[in-house]
Amino acid sequence: MFDDFYGLQGRPFQLTPDPAFYFESKTHRKALSYLGYGLAQGEGFVVITGEVGAGKSTLVAHLMATIDPTRLTAAQVVTSKLDGEEIVHVVAHAFGLMIEGHDKAAALGAIESFLHEEARAGRRCLLIVDEAQNLSIAALEELRMLSNFQLGSYPLLQTLLLGQPEFRTTLLDHPELDQLRQRVIAAHHLEAMDTKEVQPYIEHRMTRVGWAGNPSFDQRVFAEIHEATGGIPRRINQIVNRLLLLGAVEQRTRIDGSILQQVLSELNADGTLSLVSPTPSAKVSADAEPAFAEAPAPKVSPETPATAETPVQHLPIVTHDPEAIARLEDALAERDAQIHELQNAVIELANTVEEQAAAAPREDPEEIAHLRQQVEHLEARLGEQDRTIRHTLTMLIEWIEGEEGQREAA
Repeated sequence: MFDDFYGLQGRPFQLTPDPAFYFESKTHRKALSYLGYGLAQGEGFVVITGEVGAGKSTLVAHLMATIDPTRLTAAQVVTSKLDGEEIVHVVAHAFGLMIEGHDKAAALGAIESFLHEEARAGRRCLLIVDEAQNLSIAALEELRMLSNFQLGSYPLLQTLLLGQPEFRTTLLDHPELDQLRQRVIAAHHLEAMDTKEVQPYIEHRMTRVGWAGNPSFDQRVFAEIHEATGGIPRRINQIVNRLLLLGAVEQRTRIDGSILQQVLSELNADGTLSLVSPTPSAKVSADAEPAFAEAPAPKVSPETPATAETPVQHLPIVTHDPEAIARLEDALAERDAQIHELQNAVIELANTVEEQAAAAPREDPEEIAHLRQQVEHLEARLGEQDRTIRHTLTMLIEWIEGEEGQREAA
């Protein structure tokens, strides 16, 4: 209704996650930095947590929209209460694998075979698990076991865990998850938007559907919306959606404090306000990063997720120093090219070994042994190159952060 009145081409504040409306707030930019850093490692777990409506699903939708399917195969799981055996079958189904019956061993075998096939085709696999707070400890342990699948020394599966704040607490404190904690290479808690971000957030979503200034917004409305919602994106969507609806009904071309108070009164009367307004909860400080994070988040905001196979020379770096940008991008580009070349060589040699072993396992064992040694040598080179580039990348990141810290102090 209001879209016709205001000449909009769609619904700007729908509650369903849509990557077209992705807004990079400060906390989402940092989350993407962690994701970019984590995906560049190509192994282990990346953890993103946040309150209900904080934008986790929209962040993932944005991530999925930027993934190159020729380089990375991604599967997404939205979990309910699952035990260890059930999660294995759900993961198999997410990757398109049909398992007859309910045999866990068959499901694990099918997953491992699929991961090997993808690796030989030059693709990595990413598993995205949403609502991870619903998983049992046994299910989380099964996910850890899946991360053990390898082709030589090459990890076959990386996992992104998304959950509400209680999942972060469980992961940090549960005594049975120590091994999983050791495999978390990056983590971030999505905070609410601050007061100054509400206006650009609302205007960004309005602009995506053709907003040309009608309706206009009183400046005080943005601060009042932040106060009413705590800066949580989904709560903002709910209130602004009602604002536009009431504005269209009353044929308002300007949204001011009086119409906002009407909306808040209506939401309070029908009981919806308690669902929209922020409620007290255990706040996780942005400064209290988890003990299992192995490295600080680099100040990198990827438009395309950085992976060992995906070139990252187009990643925008959060610094204005051209020399820093050039050095970091050169290092990343060189890393991608060399690792990709080595991985292809490893896969090609591994295939050759298997083909020759199948065709003539007893005819020339020395040749097969020689090829296996070549595979091991290339894998060692790959690991050494990766460690060298990671060290260089870490030094550059620390240098960039130091330069930015000096500029901020000045």
